[in-house]
Amino acid sequence: MNVRDIRAVLFDMDGTLVDSDDAVDRAWTRWAVEYGVPPADALAIAYGSPSETTIARLRPDLSAEEWSAAAARLLDLECDDLTDVVPAPGAIELIGTLERLGLPWAVFTSASNRLAKVRLGAAGISPSILVTVDDVTHGKPDPEGYLRAAELLGVPPRHCLVVEDTEVGLSAGRAAGAVTAGLKGTRADIELPDLHRLMTLFTDLSAR
Repeated sequence: MNVRDIRAVLFDMDGTLVDSDDAVDRAWTRWAVEYGVPPADALAIAYGSPSETTIARLRPDLSAEEWSAAAARLLDLECDDLTDVVPAPGAIELIGTLERLGLPWAVFTSASNRLAKVRLGAAGISPSILVTVDDVTHGKPDPEGYLRAAELLGVPPRHCLVVEDTEVGLSAGRAAGAVTAGLKGTRADIELPDLHRLMTLFTDLSAR
């Protein structure tokens, strides 16, 4: 399958549509210090997976009550720090191109609904379909979220393009049966230097 067969685009949020890497690093670093975890250990596994899963891996000794408090603390840190949270390069232009071409798009993120809304809002991005970790039973790399997003758009997963910047996210896209596009050197069906390249692919296709 190639781009001409794509009928919808499913985006990850952090690091894909929204440039929030610095904010993510700051929140996890502060949380790690507070919870006695080496920040490097937290940052090594924080990207792409639900934060609750990451916290459980970093602090398996926490009780259920302590784990809930740790997750709540991280969420507060993340939502309170929107410095440098901006659209990823090419994101606004790509969304405009998709809408001009009549291609629906959605966002599926491992972030909570609360965090997704504040970060997307800070970046000036308003998806009509937003699926968050709060909406699924299993987070990435499970395909549930991308399957849900495709269902809400009314497009079979095999005709969807999943755009991600992490291997765990791309694994979810592949498991959903979608075509994948990878940023930041990740291996995918389509490998992208940035979202401008994907915009060019769709623009060139529409001109044929």
